Amino acid sequence: MIGALLLAFASATASAESATPPPTPIVAPASLVRDADHAITAGRLEEARLLIGRAVAAGANGPALERVLADLAYQSGNFQEAVNRYNHLVKAGHRDAHVCEAGALAALHLGQWLTAKPLADCATSSAKASWRAWNARGVIADFERDWSTADGAYARAHEVAPAEAEVINNQGWSHLLRGDWAGALPLLEQAASLQPDSQRIANNLDLAQAALATDLPERRDGESDSSFAQRLNDAGVAAELGGDRKKAIAAFTRALHASGVWYARASNNLEAVSKN
Repeated sequence: MIGALLLAFASATASAESATPPPTPIVAPASLVRDADHAITAGRLEEARLLIGRAVAAGANGPALERVLADLAYQSGNFQEAVNRYNHLVKAGHRDAHVCEAGALAALHLGQWLTAKPLADCATSSAKASWRAWNARGVIADFERDWSTADGAYARAHEVAPAEAEVINNQGWSHLLRGDWAGALPLLEQAASLQPDSQRIANNLDLAQAALATDLPERRDGESDSSFAQRLNDAGVAAELGGDRKKAIAAFTRALHASGVWYARASNNLEAVSKN
């Protein structure tokens, strides 16, 4: 009888133990940070936020966490936060190519080229600098009107990514900034052939073509009033930069008449060039 009771007790104990769920495994904070990094790379930003929250709750801290927070801010479009975090990492001695490049790009998104410059210099000091890093350095040199540095940076970017339309477009735009319309045109034509759906490249190409044309642009088949007015306005800008005041006034005036509504940009440009 006692044996039967003991057997029943043992059976009940075993059943209770089998019904108890196993303890939740403890995940190391560093592992959660790495998982968040992978999620950001894959574009799963909400997942990354959850993983970062779990990592912080588990005690994560230090440069690895700061880096994923910076990357998350950058990929989320929070560029000022990204710049602040990347700069903090650089000042703490973490000057790897990724941190410097991403910081420079985030600063350029905000138009902060003075902030971007040391970060771009840091990124391009690496033997493994990407085309984006060199392209960013070229953009900064254009802001400074440092044409030789711009040419060198774009050339390096082109070596790394010879078919990248963004680099070739920026090379063309750099020549436009110098008033070198003839030098800009073939570059912008090449960029447009590589990325025909880019409105920005198409606009730059139109500007270079207008600057080289002896006459003002003609309306294209099926072109809207606003689009034609925009191209005339761009032609006026090109003419004014090239010193052809008469052509500029004609282009701005035609832009006003081409538009179905009062074309503010052309009006302001016409007023400015007329006064000057």
